[in-house]
Amino acid sequence: MKEITLTPERRDALCRLVRQKFRTEFDEQLSEFRAGEIVDLMLKALGPAVYNQAVQDVRAHLQGKLDDLDGEVWVDDSI
Repeated sequence: MKEITLTPERRDALCRLVRQKFRTEFDEQLSEFRAGEIVDLMLKALGPAVYNQAVQDVRAHLQGKLDDLDGEVWVDDSI
């Protein structure tokens, strides 16, 4: 599996969110660098698990659609 990456815009938005959370909830000012390190750590720690869960969810959804395929398109060919 290739490394999970974020667009610069998305990473910046997450860093702002982390800084805001620490400021409002913990009364602590984080530098942009420290917020970026937290985002990077969470991406490495949680990214693969979230990705794998998404793949399983899509697989289950598609399997359900495939299971319904016979009922949706089946044509009785008996004479």
